[in-house]
This record gives sequence, C-alpha cells and structure tokens, in this order.
Amino acid sequence: MFSFLSGIKGGRDLKKEKLVIPLIPLRDIIIFPYMVVPLFVGREKSIKALEHAMGNDKSILLAAQKKAKTEEPGPDDIYEVGTLGTILQLLRLPDGTVKVLVEGKRRARIREFVSEDECFMVSIEEVEEVIDETVETEALVRSVVKSFETYVKYNKRVPPEMIMSVSSIEDPSRLADTIASHLTVKLDDKQSLLTIPSPTKRLERLYSIMESEIEILEVEQKIRQRVKRQMEKTQKEYYLSEQMKAIQKELGEKDEFKSELQEFEEKIKTKKMSKEATKKAKQEIKKLRLMSPMSAEATVSRNFIDWLISLPWDYETEEKKDITEAERVLEEDHYGLKTVKERIIEYLAVRGLVDEMKGPILCLVGPPGVGKTSLAKSIARATGRNFVRLSLGGVKDEAEIRGHRRTYIGSMPGKIIQSLKKAGSNNPVFLLDEVDKMSHDFRGDPASALLEVLDPEQNHTFNDHYLDCDYDLSKIMFITTANSIQGIPHPLLDRMEIIRIPGYTELEKLHIADKFLLPKQLKMHGLSAVNLDLNKATILSVVRRYTKEAGVRNLERQVATLCRKSAKEILKKGKETRVSFTVKNLPKFLGVPPFRYGTIEATDEIGVSTGLAWTEAGGELLAIEVALVPGKGKLIITGKLGDVMQESAQAAMTYIRSRAGEFGLEKDFYQKLDIHIHVPEGAIPKDGPSAGITMATAIASALLRIPVRKDVAMTGEITLRGKVLPIGGLKEKMLAAHRAGIPNVLIPKDNEKDLKEIPSLILKKVTPHVVEHMDEVLIQALSIKGREDIFRPPYESKEQGGTAAAVPVQNDLVIRH
Repeated sequence: MFSFLSGIKGGRDLKKEKLVIPLIPLRDIIIFPYMVVPLFVGREKSIKALEHAMGNDKSILLAAQKKAKTEEPGPDDIYEVGTLGTILQLLRLPDGTVKVLVEGKRRARIREFVSEDECFMVSIEEVEEVIDETVETEALVRSVVKSFETYVKYNKRVPPEMIMSVSSIEDPSRLADTIASHLTVKLDDKQSLLTIPSPTKRLERLYSIMESEIEILEVEQKIRQRVKRQMEKTQKEYYLSEQMKAIQKELGEKDEFKSELQEFEEKIKTKKMSKEATKKAKQEIKKLRLMSPMSAEATVSRNFIDWLISLPWDYETEEKKDITEAERVLEEDHYGLKTVKERIIEYLAVRGLVDEMKGPILCLVGPPGVGKTSLAKSIARATGRNFVRLSLGGVKDEAEIRGHRRTYIGSMPGKIIQSLKKAGSNNPVFLLDEVDKMSHDFRGDPASALLEVLDPEQNHTFNDHYLDCDYDLSKIMFITTANSIQGIPHPLLDRMEIIRIPGYTELEKLHIADKFLLPKQLKMHGLSAVNLDLNKATILSVVRRYTKEAGVRNLERQVATLCRKSAKEILKKGKETRVSFTVKNLPKFLGVPPFRYGTIEATDEIGVSTGLAWTEAGGELLAIEVALVPGKGKLIITGKLGDVMQESAQAAMTYIRSRAGEFGLEKDFYQKLDIHIHVPEGAIPKDGPSAGITMATAIASALLRIPVRKDVAMTGEITLRGKVLPIGGLKEKMLAAHRAGIPNVLIPKDNEKDLKEIPSLILKKVTPHVVEHMDEVLIQALSIKGREDIFRPPYESKEQGGTAAAVPVQNDLVIRH
C-alpha cells in the first residue's frame, strides 16, 4: 500500500551545465544546505514534482513561497534562491498526502521556469561560494559560536546539545547554515541568509541577527523577573485563596462568598442610609471577611447586613395633595363616615401649606364590619402612599414590636421594621389593626413598646433591638383600629386622636349593599347583573330579617349566599337564566329569618323592661326580668353581671324602698319577699351602670303589678335619690332601637346634646324622650293609664335649688361576647 524509496547521494556538476529539475514551493520554512528535514506534501503539483524526481536522480529544488497563504503559487510568488536537495525517503500516507525526508545540498538560483503544467520544472544554476580564510573570518566564527551559546541559554526551544555540535564544525559556510537553521527568526531574515553567497558576510549577518534576538530575549527575561518579584506576595495570597476555595468546595460551601461581600459593599455605597447604620454595616463587613462562610456567626452578620440595606432609609413616595381627588377616592370606596373623611381632607390641606409635618396618629374606634381596615387602604390610595398592615391581635411580647437582640438564635427585627421593608418606602400609611386586643405577660408589654412608635416627639429616633440604630418613623401616617377604647392603656390612648365610627343605619346598609357589596359578589361568583334580580326592597328585607349587626359583614355573607344560589340555578338551566329574589321567596334561599323586625309584643308584661346596651358590635336590646317570690328579703341577681351592674341593681332596689310610701307599698314589704333580678343570655358577661333605670322600672312594675310598655326602651344610670345620670354610646343604642322597631326611647337629660349625631332618618322613626328623674321614667314606661297621681314630681324642684348639675359620663353598660 505504501511506497518507500531510498535516495542516494550524487548529482551532476552544476558549474559545467545548467540543470532542469522539479521544484517544490515551501510554506513557512527555509531549508539550508546540510539540513535534513521531513516534509508533508499535499498539493498536486508538489506530489507530481516528487514523483518526477524519484523517477530520475532524486534531485529537487526546495524554494520558499513569499506568502504562505498562497495555495497556487506562480513564478513571481517563489523566492529566486533556494536549496538543491536530495530525496532520502518517501512515504505515501492513506489520506493521499506524501511524507518525504529531504537533505539540503547546495544553494541554487532559478534561471527560468521551464514548465508549469503537471509540476514546476525549473532551470537552475549553482550559487558559487567564495571562501576567504582570513583572521576576520576566524574572529567571526568564534563570535558567532559564543553568541549562539548565549542564544541557546535564553531560548529554551533550542536543545543545549546543539552547542557541542556547532563547536565541532570548522567550515564557516556550514557553520553559518547550521546555526541559521536553528534560529527562531522571521522567514525573511532566514531567506536573506540563504541568499548571501559569501560565508564571511553570512556570518556577519547571522551575528547581527543573533545579537538582536539576544537583546530581545534579555529584556523579556528582565520583564519576567520584575513581574515575578511584584507578584510574589500576590501569588502567595492567590495560592492560599485557591486552597481555601478548594477546601470550601470540599466542605460544600458557596464559591461566591467573596462576590457576595463585594455585592454588599456596592449596595452600602449606593444606599443612602444614616451615618450610624452605614458605620455598623461596614463594621459587619469587616468582621464577616474574617469568618468562615459556613459559621453560624457569619449567617447572623449576613442577615444583619441584608436587613440594613433592604430598608427604605431615604425612599419616599410622592404624596398627593389634591383635595378634590382625595375626596373623590374616599367617596368612591366608602359610603358615609363623614367625620374620618373630613379629618383626612384636613390633614391633606395642611400638607399643602406645610412641607414638613409630623404624621398624624388616628385611632378608628367602631364595631366590627364598619370598614375601619378598608378605610385605611382608601386613605393610602387617596394620599398616594404605600399601604402596610400589622395585626396586633393576641400580641403579648414586647419583642414583636422592638425586635430581638442579635445575641439570640433566630433573632429578627420587630414587626414595625419588617412591615417597613414590606412597604418599600419610609412614608407609608401604617395600619396597626386591633390595637385593643394586645395583652402582656412576663416577656413584656407590647403596648408600652408602642408608646415610642406612636409619639410624634420620639418616633424620629425609634430604636429597634435588632438593628441597634435609630430609624426615623416620623414621616409615617399611623392609623390604629379598635372595637373599644377600654382595652387600650391610657398612656397609649393619650397619643392618638380618637375618631369613632358608629354602626350603619338601614338606609346606609341598603346603599352599601346595592352599590358596593352586590357588584363585588357578582364579580367574585362570575355572574352579571343580567343573571340576578335583587331589588332594594329585597335587600332591605335581608338587612332587617337576616342580619343584626352594626357593620355589613353578615349582610355581605347573605348576598354571597344569594349569588351562590343563582350560580347553581344558572348551571342547571343555562347561562341566560335570570334568578329573581323577592321578599316572599327569600326564606326559600336563605332559610327561616332568624330575627324579627318591627314586631312589638301584643300585650305589655309585668316585671319585664327593655333596656339598651352598648357592645363592641354596636348597640343591642337588653331585656331585664324581675320575679317576686315569698322569702326573707333577699335580693338575687343573676345573668353573669359585673360588679358595677350589680351595684346598679342594689341602687335601684334602694330607690324603690325609699319611695315605698309614695308607691302605696308597705314599709316592710321587702322582708316578706325575695326579689330575683335576671338578665337573659346568662352566658354572656355584662357590666356597666346604664341599666339602672331599666332595673328600677322592672322592680317597680313587679311590686306595683303594673305592666311595662313594650314600645318603650330606656337607658340611664340611677342614683339613690332617683336622678338619671348620662350614659355613653347613645348613637349605637338608638340604632339598636331602630333595628328592633321600638318607637320610643328614654334617655338622660344630659345626653340631649348627643342627639345631633343621630341621623335624621333614625329620629323620624325613633322618638327620644329626655328624663331627669326616675319618676318621669315610670310615668312614661309603665302602662298606668289614669294612675299618674301615684308618682310625685322629683324631690329637688327648681324652687328648692334647681336640677342637679350634669354628671360626667360613667362607664356605659357593656356586654362582652
């Protein structure tokens, strides 16, 4: 398969004749005389030239191309002077190329190109060498050999054995060609050496090239040594760092720990934190560099830095100061609530005049379901601020507000700082929900921690235990919500502006259901107004007969139930189905009405009176029953009543005993009877003084055997002299009487000023009657019909000194569910 041919030395005398031999153009190599080189030949013409040479005397001219990239060189692309060589070996390879071993013999010059068809055939003549054996030549030989030794010392590509080989050569021409073949210089420089016929001039040129190369190699070595000296310390650190990385990788640690530190540093530079926070962050970075990335302490430091740079230290949202737009947003989201809306508009008006203003701290107090939380969201939308909510219900640890110190495992900032990170700005509307539901234990009192948060004079330097640096909370608009102010400590209450949100009237509930709740539930249930027919009369029936609340949460649930019923019918009968709800068919969908509306007992009852109570859910009716049984003068009080309410019952009993003669009772009537006072719904705790006149009326009715009018409800505290003192929560109580359909309500004279807060629609259906003395209460509450003479006027008439001065409002009757 392969052909292997051996060449022999010999050839014609070129001095006597001009010889025509084949030519191989060489790329990127110059072959000198006395040089044995293997060549890989792949071009067609070059292979033909080799075949032609093998068929004759194996002589071939080896001349270099001027440009190595030329694939098909012409006569002008080949240097004129080359080397006449002899083929020593030839081997054909499987891929079609030929490996040939050639030996350079003598210099030759191309006279002309005889043929270019199959291969280059050229006519050549020998380049005669003139050998001048002079002292200068001998000096050049020694200098060249010495210079070559230096060159080999700097150039590691030349094997050191060549120094011995070169030193043994005595012929100047062969010495020059041997050294030239081992130099790593440009092709043009080697071709110039090949072209010079005189050995002396060739040695001189060779010496010049080597000295130039040696100078360059010396500079390179100096540069390497200088860089090495400069990098010794860096290299050492680099090696140690690489070893650390390898160890960390084996331990499963993150390779990007260093990049994480760099990222922290960049964020600290760009984040506009306070000076104190910036200083702490840089200190933590410094400590973190000295720690192992997997240590627990490193995790604590990373978390601390991450918290510092993630807080909105300097970012504020632009606040809207357009009062008209704010009014539109508030009206769009909520119906009624004029007082709180007016307060927000006032705040925005002041902000329009003053750039720097401490955020107000409002406390919205009202029963559940009246829209306190959603109102805070609307305030944020109206003012253009971000909104964040924090529920305080059940919070009993001070650390929930101030955070834990970093010495504790798993410590974190308090809820205030966490919420600010969530808000993303340092001037949000911050809702503290259910502020009256906090408690305290051995871990501290969260209400006390809130004192600093909600004090405009202190909260600009709020200090969280975790961060341990001051944070400015003064630009935040804090809004708190509560069902009752009784659960709020007085120091905390003193820092807030109380805005009471009473329950809704029937008309307001009707409007809210029609404009807000119904469209919301239709969207949630995938329905449209075409699928559901629910008129205002039906909604009003739902309000009256299926709900009994101050807010609208149960009303929304009932509307959602109707939507679900509609969805069921639509899936059964088709998407075009329209489900109609009327007052008559409501029980079919919502069941039996749990509440009665506007229904008064057919007959008045003895010993049963109707009072009004305030609860966290609004106002409620409170029935009080009195029964007389034979006994020894015991006063039995049941119904889970608090101390204040029990004392009111005793005061009412004492008042009746003091008026026994005027009422036509025996002076010792109480010694023969046990009087039992009971307030139904005995599982529910009840307390407060405002049921005093109600219990006195029930006792008087039982003793006098005169029924109490069922169309009359009452509220007021009683004194031993029979005076009726003012109470609180009048609006909620009037709304409760309106919901129950009771047309008459007896109220203390000193509460007459509070009637201005009662909606006119309520006053049209519920008539308030002001009373000053218990005698007036009995006259209007008992069905006496012609027996008014048994009650005498109040003891203290105007002639005897006038009516008593108004007494400050006491704690109202409270029912705790």
